[in-house]
Order: sequence, then structure tokens, then C-alpha cells
Amino acid sequence: MNDHGAYNRHSLVREMLQTPDLIRSFRLKDAEPVIAAVRETGKVILTGEGSSRIFPAKNAVAWARRKGLRLDLVTGGSRQASEYDLGDRVVMGASNSGRTRELIALFEALRKRGHRRLYSITANPGTPLESLSDRTFLLTCGREDAVAATKSVQEMALFYFALLNAAEGLGIDDQLAEAAEAVERALRMPIDGEITEAVAGASTLYFAGRDDGVAEELALKTNEIIRRKSGYFEGTYALHGVEEVLNPDDVVLWIEPFEEEYEKIRSALIDGVGMKVLAISEKDTPFPTIRIRGARELTNLVRLAAGWNLLVEAGMRLGIDLDRPARARKVGNEFTG
Repeated sequence: MNDHGAYNRHSLVREMLQTPDLIRSFRLKDAEPVIAAVRETGKVILTGEGSSRIFPAKNAVAWARRKGLRLDLVTGGSRQASEYDLGDRVVMGASNSGRTRELIALFEALRKRGHRRLYSITANPGTPLESLSDRTFLLTCGREDAVAATKSVQEMALFYFALLNAAEGLGIDDQLAEAAEAVERALRMPIDGEITEAVAGASTLYFAGRDDGVAEELALKTNEIIRRKSGYFEGTYALHGVEEVLNPDDVVLWIEPFEEEYEKIRSALIDGVGMKVLAISEKDTPFPTIRIRGARELTNLVRLAAGWNLLVEAGMRLGIDLDRPARARKVGNEFTG
């Protein structure tokens, strides 16, 4: 992916390429009230819909578990969360537009019950979500003109990461420059033509990997950016029966595949189904692989950026308007074409 010629005509590309500077300059500001609430309760739910939740929230939950935090941190969509007892939890809702109806309905219901720990993240001031929140944190990324959310997703993920670290008395500033450089490299690195061709030609593009939001978010971006059917296989789900309905013209893109499963992936999917398996990884794998440079605890930002790069290249090969899907819409972006 580059920032000139045919690429630069697309808002999606320009917005993706703004992400490294957002990471480099990110600072957690005015968050003392929510940090205090997290420390006091020890219980948090990260909620929202779509891209505002999938990667930011699941990345945070996975990081907290790897770190061994005693914090009771969970995530769930707003409609399902409305069925839970959230009375003793800090509720953090994310919505790029600040108008996501499911999240608004949840906050309205909680406010009526007297809930006093409602916090939100959005890119727009003066929204219904802000009016329902005890404190709203505004993203610095600005408006996204492309329907597919990108830079806002990464900034939301950084916010959660910084917030959880702050609640533990830790900072993240020493990781930001390294992460920004690695993300920029992942966005601009050339993608092997064989990999791009496989993705562009897939009947269905499946993403497999840990339940940390990366693979699942890329499955959604596949629908929005290259208009292909997609699916998400959590963990090793792809190796436990689903191969029965996969086809040779399907493709699986595995995010950081488990080394212990290399042989099973080959035998079940490549030999058994006859399909292509690709990978995004910090190391070489037995499969055609997009090699990335890690960034310590922020490596998931890099993995996501590499996936964006691949989807843009596939979209360019397919001649797709990357900014305007035929049906999908983002709240606040009213395309008429």
C-alpha cells in the first residue's frame, strides 16, 4: 500500500496511513475518574457494536488475561449486555459516531436504573452518547470518510490499553514509537502477489486465530472492503470438524498460527480440503506468510495493519471502490452513491 497514485484516491487508504502518527502521538488524558472507578470496583465491561468493540475490547481482554490481571474484565455487544446485571461494573461504551442505537439504548436503560459509572469513547463531540455518560473521551483521529472504520479502531484499542495500564500504575509511552514504526512498516510493505491473488480469488475468506479481536475484525473488514464472504474461526476451531464444509476455492488466513498445529493445519486443510492456507506472523511458517515486525505488547496493532494492507491490495486488484460498499453504512456517513 502506498500514499500516491491510484491508492491515494481512496479515503480508506489515507485514513489507514494516518494510523502510525496517531499511535506515535497518543496520550491518555483526563482519565483519572475512570481509572479510580476501575480500581475501586475491579469489574469492567467494554461494550459497543462492530468495529468499535471487536478489536479494541477483545484485544484488551486478551492482554489482561495474558498479563494475569485480577481485574474482572469482560466484553459483550450492547443488546446482550442489556440482559446482564451491570450494577457493580464500570461500563465503558465505544461508538465512533456516538449515535450507535444499541449502545444508546443500553446507556439509557442503565441511566434510568441509577447507574453512575457510565463512560464512553467517541470521535464526535455533542452526541447522545456523551449526554448519557459520566465522562466521554474524544478520539483525536477525526472523522472517517470511508465506511470501513480503521484509524479509530486502533485509537480505541490504544485507549483501553493505556487505561488498563494506568489502573495498574503503569505507562505505555515507551512502547508507542516502536509500535508506530512497526505499524507503518506493515501498512507499506509489499505483499507477495501469490497471497494477494489467493485472497482476491477466494470464494470465502476465513480468518483463524486467537480470540483477541484481530482475526474477527479482519473478517468484518473483508466484507466491507473487498465484498467477499468471510468467517472467523476462533483458536483451533478450523481443525475440529468445520473442514467438512470447506471447499478448495476457500482460503484461510491464519493470524500467528500455533506452531504445535502446523502439521494438523496442513493435513486437515491443505491436503484434506485442497484449500490455500496463508498466514500473518512474526516468524516464518510452512504457509505463504506476511512477515511482520513485532511491537511488544502492541503487536496486535501491527497484525491488524498487515491485514488491512492485504485487503487493500486485493481490493485494488479487484477494481473495487474501497470507500463505498453497495449496502453497508456507517452511522454519520450518508453516502448516496
